[in-house]
Amino acid sequence: MGTLGAVADGVGLATAQPLFIMKIAYATTYDVRDRAAWPRRHLGLYGAGQKIAEILQSAGAELAFLGPLHQPKIPITRLKWLYYRRRGQSYYSPVEPWVAPYYARQIHARLAQTGADLLLCPENAIPLAQVRTSLPTVLWTDALLGSLVDFYPHLSNLCAETRRRLHTVEQAALERCDRVILTSEWAAQSAMALYNLPADKLRIIPRGASRAQDWSEAEIEAIIAQRPPEPCRLLFLGVDWQRKGGPLALEVAQALNQQGVETELWVVGCQPQSEGDLPYFVKPHGFIDRATPTGEAQFAHLLSNAHFLIFPTKADTFGVAISEANAAGLPCVAAAVGGIPTVLRAGVNGKAFAASASAREYAQYIAATMADYAGYQNLALSSWRHYRQHLSWEAVQQQAWSDLQALVDGRDRRSLTIPERADPVNSLLTLGQRFWA
Repeated sequence: MGTLGAVADGVGLATAQPLFIMKIAYATTYDVRDRAAWPRRHLGLYGAGQKIAEILQSAGAELAFLGPLHQPKIPITRLKWLYYRRRGQSYYSPVEPWVAPYYARQIHARLAQTGADLLLCPENAIPLAQVRTSLPTVLWTDALLGSLVDFYPHLSNLCAETRRRLHTVEQAALERCDRVILTSEWAAQSAMALYNLPADKLRIIPRGASRAQDWSEAEIEAIIAQRPPEPCRLLFLGVDWQRKGGPLALEVAQALNQQGVETELWVVGCQPQSEGDLPYFVKPHGFIDRATPTGEAQFAHLLSNAHFLIFPTKADTFGVAISEANAAGLPCVAAAVGGIPTVLRAGVNGKAFAASASAREYAQYIAATMADYAGYQNLALSSWRHYRQHLSWEAVQQQAWSDLQALVDGRDRRSLTIPERADPVNSLLTLGQRFWA
């Protein structure tokens, strides 16, 4: 393994000029290269894994794909799920004690054939929990599973055994990792609080858009200029109407119309729900398959012609939709939950509202912004610039590549023991300074 030079490849990402090739073993429970096989509920997670693979390859790395790793099928897990469901509790089978060793055996068998310099998992900690290797090991995820307990619906109200085993398996994985890359200050703070994880083992690197158009600044300026001042078009993206805050988005659009601000709510990814008939201002577009040229063109058209992404989500670790929107010069209004405050900056690319904010508060901000349309256009352009500097995959590549090189070169390896707890406030300030530098 040696250092790599890099030049622009003409589409944004840096393409390395290798002296020696970094070989990365890439561990996933899904097939990174087969998007057609991904379930809709995992498009965001799996898409991020695919993009991470692409930027590493673009930087000059050679990837050995170890997935899809298979989870053992044990009949008792179905019985447990039924038992706990009847008791009004949630059960999560991937943390059962036989799962991580099963993953580890698959990784060990495939890893031996790769000649890899580094092991990286872009999913969650479970596949790494029982892996034994001398290679630098990296977990690159949006947030740890422990951070999602009582935050995401499927990990809320967990039964005692799942809660205990989840933390045990994740702790074991983290002790084996030399680096843990997370997407937000919230995720990093949670990791340190839950697992006594030292700040120097962490990196905060937000994720880029899953399939952003590579528009130039001149093209973005033209897109923004062709948006008419009215009607105000709010774009809602999400496959889960309830968790992504669909009811509140509908209330915001209704409040704007009642204030005399003509507004449409464009809904992509799910079927909007309301009592009785859908209001006239709601425009459902259904699920758009962006893997097809037609779907990608339709999605780009909606991003180009909307005025705001509205994202009043109840639970999100990061909100890739914000990156998607900013890539098209589309400001965002969103709930300040999870990792969203890391990427959504007031006056820069939109505004994050308190989780308890009412539809009226969202509507007042949107109405005031649209009333000063030149100011809105400046905000839209600022959103694109923020994306290019902080939220694009090019920015991700620049932040991550040198760090991975240092691990492989042995300049930044850690022991597998957890040191004394660092001060979380000072640690987060340091991590935040690294990200925004």
